Amino acid sequence: MTTGIDEETPLLQENNAKKRPTPLPWFQFSIVLFLQLAEPLTSQVIYPFAPQLIRDLGITNGNVSQVGYYVGLMQSLFFLTQAFTVLYWSRISDRLGRKPVILTGLFGLSLSMYCFGLSRTFWGLVLSRSLNGALNGNIGVIKSMMVEMTDSTNISKAYAYMPIAWSTGGTLGPIIGGSLSRPADRFPQLFGQNEFLKKYPYFLPCAVPATFSAVAWVVTFLFLKETVPSPMPIKEFLGLKTGKAEVATQRPEILGEGVPIPPLSISQAKCAQSIDEVPKTERPLPLRALLTRRVIIAAGNYASLSLVDISFRAIQPLFFSTPIHLGGLGLPPPTIGNLLSIFGILNGVFQVFFFARINDHWGSKRVFFCGIASGIPVFASFPVINYLARHYGYSTTLWIAVGFQIVISLGLSLSYGAIFIFIANASPNRASIGATNGVSQMTVSIMRAIGPAAANSLFSVSMDKGYLGGYLVYYILLFVVCISLVIASMLPRHVWSD
Repeated sequence: MTTGIDEETPLLQENNAKKRPTPLPWFQFSIVLFLQLAEPLTSQVIYPFAPQLIRDLGITNGNVSQVGYYVGLMQSLFFLTQAFTVLYWSRISDRLGRKPVILTGLFGLSLSMYCFGLSRTFWGLVLSRSLNGALNGNIGVIKSMMVEMTDSTNISKAYAYMPIAWSTGGTLGPIIGGSLSRPADRFPQLFGQNEFLKKYPYFLPCAVPATFSAVAWVVTFLFLKETVPSPMPIKEFLGLKTGKAEVATQRPEILGEGVPIPPLSISQAKCAQSIDEVPKTERPLPLRALLTRRVIIAAGNYASLSLVDISFRAIQPLFFSTPIHLGGLGLPPPTIGNLLSIFGILNGVFQVFFFARINDHWGSKRVFFCGIASGIPVFASFPVINYLARHYGYSTTLWIAVGFQIVISLGLSLSYGAIFIFIANASPNRASIGATNGVSQMTVSIMRAIGPAAANSLFSVSMDKGYLGGYLVYYILLFVVCISLVIASMLPRHVWSD
């Protein structure tokens, strides 16, 4: 007689089903969403004008087929430098607290984007993007804050709102980048006499997200509350203070309606105690102890999803800007920005209204698996779109095919919320949530560093050499999707319990 119960069936399932969702701490939660907007704005704003920027710099000596190499390298640099530092920032946040690390990241975003807009050489762009990634560890740290603000009853609802920031950035970023690039040429009546914008034609779109990051820094400094119960004083961390750590004796403030920070332990409440006297179960774990099977599986799936997704996001604007006879669609930057913005709007609406329902009904594993599988029609649609453009021009059928690709790609974004839930429950203890997110983000940053450079280089090679009719890149990426589906099958049917 089968009972339907195995090692993956959660215990006390009936009791868990009766739990009422805990209200989200809306004020602090809204601030976190606001801070997240800086990241996608910074990364997405360069996408519409990046191919034209490379052409303007004259690096390729007029060879259009070589543009993809340099665009991919420029897109990958942020994630390459981030891969070397994000785990460090995340582990520091477990000790110092989330707020100081977020302030450092926002400062890095603002400074690097101003520098990017003022760069007139390829090496200037390289340095700016590298600085951007090295100083910014906010992705993993903000996710850690969201875990600390939620519990098992409301985490799917929280992650349903999380894409609002990315979708808004994905909407506004391309519009800003496409509309404000080369303003002296596009708006001669307003900027035609501005010598500064003639000399730096891409400064204006870069200055917008840079200024937003500066504003976000002020908001964080004034209003964001720390979620680490007993952070180490910065002076002590920097070695400027000796003796016993000053540990707060008062209970931290409640973050919001019904979601208090866990009360301090007795050992934390004693003023004279050193941080070393905190019980082991409440200490951040060393890296080796952190690499459990759960963490490795969750991080591996997050990395494979990111590789598929970033490869698509990198190729799509390059494909849109490449001339039709070379295998693309031949669209100008403003049109590319509008198309990318349509995805941002659809993604935000879909995630907010449907993710929590779909995740609760299907389960996180099925949502993640189906989202990865959507990469198959997404990549297969590129040759179809180019074929329609070659034979029918900018016809209604062509735009239907482009719209189909944009809608189907929502599945890839849907997978992120599902895998975030797995990562949130993979941490060995609450004190190591930041480090767990750091490990996951480090693997993702490596994939995102490889993805744009590899995908765009494959695009250029396929186009330049005519391999498989110029479509070799899509066959390879379809193979990557299949490998990702195999990795996704390793996830348990039910999310791990805390």
